[in-house]
Amino acid sequence: MDFIPGMVGDDGVIRGPAGDGRVGAVLRDDLADVVAAVLADPAAYDGQAFNVTGPGSLSFADFAETLSRITGREVAYLEESVEEAWESRRANGAPDWMIEGWVSSYMAVADGSLDVVTDAVPRIAGHEATSLDQYLLGQQ
Repeated sequence: MDFIPGMVGDDGVIRGPAGDGRVGAVLRDDLADVVAAVLADPAAYDGQAFNVTGPGSLSFADFAETLSRITGREVAYLEESVEEAWESRRANGAPDWMIEGWVSSYMAVADGSLDVVTDAVPRIAGHEATSLDQYLLGQQ
């Protein structure tokens, strides 16, 4: 979740081939709290795997709306095709393996693979997962 504000271009637009897909983005601090809890009591979690998410599933249009509402800066989401996403990211000189990671992440959002919300943060870390609104308000 921490990276979402950085996805906004200088022109106020988030671009990517995520379509109307949704993602249960998690704050790194919440993820760290889960890791710390597991490391503090490894026997309690032996052999388990966790899908750690934020408290809700949001689309990129939701990201833009939330950023606009909380920051006061007009932010929009513009869907790109996969080809447009590759081309726009090549312009910054990133290596192909990095662009592949970025673009495939958007595609996983678009196909519903990341539209998951779990209770891992409250169940393991002992506190509610941070919402995008809460995170942004805390940054102001």
